[in-house]
Amino acid sequence: MFSKTCEYAIRAMIYIAQKSRDDKKVGIKEIAKGVDCPEHYIAKILQDLTRKGLLQSLKGPTGGFYLDQESLDCSLAHIVEVIDGDKIFNGCGLGLNQCSEKRPCPIHHEFKIVRKDIKTMLENAKVGEFTEELERKMTFLKR
Repeated sequence: MFSKTCEYAIRAMIYIAQKSRDDKKVGIKEIAKGVDCPEHYIAKILQDLTRKGLLQSLKGPTGGFYLDQESLDCSLAHIVEVIDGDKIFNGCGLGLNQCSEKRPCPIHHEFKIVRKDIKTMLENAKVGEFTEELERKMTFLKR
């Protein structure tokens, strides 16, 4: 459903949120291990998220990545839009360019409901709200 880049971005943001609860800054090696992603790949993703203002970083020996309160309140929908665009929220279920109400694809009306539900779920899911379940090992960020 999401690109691999988007999946890693969401997982990394949630992982960093978990560490940010204790005012801890986390390095790329730890993030890569925590979300089961190659270091060089997650480094590019984190750089992009930082440049786009979703993530904060601090250089130096006590530096690393962290989330401020505004970033902790960021919705998963916002991350998806920043990384993958809004196609998942507006695009055709069959990938057609000209799918619309007037000229629908075979699954248009059913997929419209699914898209709406996905968007609502992702808009309501905030990065910082997953930390408790992760701490209690009720949910996981890697295989």
